[in-house]
Amino acid sequence: MKYFDENSTLLEIVEKYPETVPVFTSNGFSQMSDEELRKKFAKTINLKMALMLKQIDLKTFSNLLVEAIESKNNNIDATLANSVKSDDAEALNVVGLLPCPVRIPLLEGFNNFIKEYSKESNVIINHELKAASTGLDWVEKNIVGIRDAEDLPDIFISAGFDMFFDEEMIGKFKKQDVFADTTKLDEFNDLFDGLALKDPKKHYAMIGVVPAVFLINTKELGDIPMPTTWEDIMKPEFEKRVSLPVGDFDLFNGILLNLHKHYGDEGVKKLGRSLLESLHPSQMVKSDRKKENRPIVTIMPYFFTKMVKDGGPMVAVWPEDGAIISPIFMLSKQEKLQKLQPVIDFFASEKVGKILSHSGLFPSVHPNIDNRIPKENEFMWLGWDYIYNNDISGLIKHCENLFNESLIKE
Repeated sequence: MKYFDENSTLLEIVEKYPETVPVFTSNGFSQMSDEELRKKFAKTINLKMALMLKQIDLKTFSNLLVEAIESKNNNIDATLANSVKSDDAEALNVVGLLPCPVRIPLLEGFNNFIKEYSKESNVIINHELKAASTGLDWVEKNIVGIRDAEDLPDIFISAGFDMFFDEEMIGKFKKQDVFADTTKLDEFNDLFDGLALKDPKKHYAMIGVVPAVFLINTKELGDIPMPTTWEDIMKPEFEKRVSLPVGDFDLFNGILLNLHKHYGDEGVKKLGRSLLESLHPSQMVKSDRKKENRPIVTIMPYFFTKMVKDGGPMVAVWPEDGAIISPIFMLSKQEKLQKLQPVIDFFASEKVGKILSHSGLFPSVHPNIDNRIPKENEFMWLGWDYIYNNDISGLIKHCENLFNESLIKE
């Protein structure tokens, strides 16, 4: 680690990199937000010991710290995020939200690609690839309100369903045949056999998925049978005992849509009645240490199960009826394909697939990637027939209303 090591004290880390304070506080180190308390205890405990006491995985937590540091560091951000943009009308514009655990390695790889491609072709590439945690505020600033396809980025990458099918965002441009899937991936990874992930209309390219799994607090579970399916967590015994990633709008809306498809309005209402509270995934892995309101089940991205210590009370469960997946889409404008194709090829490459899968546990669709997930593990996918035969944006709003109403009634 170039910024700190396992023997660095917590005080040394936060004094040198104040942007890491939220990472500590969201993972159980509440004292780190108070300067006086921080100076009292943080100078005497190193990172390795602190994480051992909290039963948090050192490597995974360190990656979160590095992400916070490198996202904030102005020099690195200027190099990686290409904050200085060219006004050249012929420049390509690549925009998107990248999953936080893989943003830095993806940016580093893309930056190297740009140097080579620009040298060979004289093509200028502007790019703004933000962390997915930036969320809706960034989307609204950059996507909402665009009426002319010329004002759209040439490539847009993000997870989820919201903006891609919303008529107020990108959805309306699909009907104008603005986008084309030219990733050259005729077959997807055999992990997804039978799911038909590839868009039959060839508008939306997919490069990977974000799976949602269960984390079970076996202490709180007691004599209740282990929940192994999505239907299980909607049972009465789990009412107000489930933590959901409500703030992760990409994944949460994917969960709502899939449960509505399989269980209708009542399924969404039951999910709402099951909600104990909304936690960030990094908080979910330590929910057994909460003094009160301890959930039995937390629903979280598969990546964050890496933070769970072996032998502890928290046990990861892959749903038998399938981990609900939020797709990582890539949209490319047809009118610039000649210049765009090498960029498209980069994001659809085996190199990027390895970063998604091995660094972030976001399974890649690339056929050559070993996603390191047992073949018997199933996925739950909304399906293109369902997507194209329904108003997805309207359905999301409908599900959100049902979910919220069930909370109010409770």
